[in-house]
Amino acid sequence: MQFADRLQPLQSNVFADMDNAKSRVKASGKQVIDLSLGSSDLPTDKFILEAIAEALNDTSTHGYSLFGSTLGFREAAAGWIQQRFGVTVDPETEVLPLIGSQEGTAHLPLALLNPNDFAILQDPGYPSHYGGIHMASGQVYGMPLLAENNFLPIFADIPSAVLAQSKMMVLSYPHNPTTATASLEFFQSAVNFCQQHNLALVHDFPYVDLVFDRSAQPSILQADRDRQVSIEFFTMSKSYNMGGFRVGFAVGNRELIKALRQIKAVVDFNQYQGIMRGAIKALAGDRAPIDRVVTTFQERRDVMIDALKEIGWTVPTPTATMYLWAKLPDRYAHDSVNFCLDLIAKTGVALSPGAGFGKHGEGYVRFALVHSPEVLREAATKIGQFIR
Repeated sequence: MQFADRLQPLQSNVFADMDNAKSRVKASGKQVIDLSLGSSDLPTDKFILEAIAEALNDTSTHGYSLFGSTLGFREAAAGWIQQRFGVTVDPETEVLPLIGSQEGTAHLPLALLNPNDFAILQDPGYPSHYGGIHMASGQVYGMPLLAENNFLPIFADIPSAVLAQSKMMVLSYPHNPTTATASLEFFQSAVNFCQQHNLALVHDFPYVDLVFDRSAQPSILQADRDRQVSIEFFTMSKSYNMGGFRVGFAVGNRELIKALRQIKAVVDFNQYQGIMRGAIKALAGDRAPIDRVVTTFQERRDVMIDALKEIGWTVPTPTATMYLWAKLPDRYAHDSVNFCLDLIAKTGVALSPGAGFGKHGEGYVRFALVHSPEVLREAATKIGQFIR
């Protein structure tokens, strides 16, 4: 069979290699401590589940969910944006339900890019951002995120020839995998830059709530209050532990929302209405459940950093996300994939190699703090034995 050329850049996937390695270890009977996936191990709160359960016996929820049937969810999202960031949006034209924010970041390039147009992404960055560009037959320009720049891109370094052929820029802070955060001033500079160069500014915001020490991460909508160039993606997966329910939403420029809605119209309907009822309850609730999530991951962060320090591996303390971004020991400084493959084969501990997030992720690994403190300490002990 002849397959499309766009599949070529999707075939090389270090995370698929890691999944195969985990399967081999499990098949051998060895325990796997999986710190490679950012899938929360915490349960969805009972009040959300009750709203979903109640909907099951309501036969009006059993059919297709067309756009009109999502109004309650869109209004809840708009209310949440107003309460959280002081930004007023129109739920009819500036809010769109998504099957997780990943669906939005993967499909929006289909609405923006012609073949060989550039999209300007972060390097390292979240893999689905890259995948969406490849599916749209676009080209990627990766902005290097370096420790000496606090993992923020330098817009002035983007070549003029790339800018002339670019249609969109994708940012995401708090950042996966580096855990970096960004200021409102940085976002304002990004908005100004994208206005100057006629770029759509896409901000993926899954870790909106996972910010520690009582600090907060601004929204791109606060830097672009008129939504001239910006669209922002939110998910219920991290703040509300609803990853398996696949529910999120986009907020922003009405032309971008309209274009993404046109793509969705030929790809999918919306989620089961009962899931949306649960999400409405979550968005309308108080912060107590979110605060418990944040406290849990902050405690895990502190435990894992201390445990790694005890084995001689010093890791910076992140101010956000559910991850640690750690420089590799010298022996593996330029081979994150083999470090992770060797580690899981010998210890059963699975981490994500930095190379899987882009060229500038090489030399690092990402820890996902998705286990209890006891398991995290056990993982650190095994890593220490491996390193020694």
